[in-house]
Amino acid sequence: MMLLAERQTPEGVLVSVCDAEALGETFENGEVSLTVDPDFYDGDPADAETVADALARCTTANLVGTEAVAVAVDAGFVDEANVLDIDGTRHAQYLQL
Repeated sequence: MMLLAERQTPEGVLVSVCDAEALGETFENGEVSLTVDPDFYDGDPADAETVADALARCTTANLVGTEAVAVAVDAGFVDEANVLDIDGTRHAQYLQL
């Protein structure tokens, strides 16, 4: 299961998506540290179609977890070459210009 949050910002819609089991976890890889902060990532349960729809509407997205990143890659929003692996989890960002 994934968690999806959408926020309106002055720059447009910001979407955060994470695999539910990643919520509250911290992943570290050398100097890189990623905390899946519930204040930012906690949202409504979402399936792949709902996440892809949100990505199509957003200006910026942050994605954490195998399932969340896979949806973004499969839907063509994120190139696999731009996905980071941080301590066993996957992370990607999407910015629509």
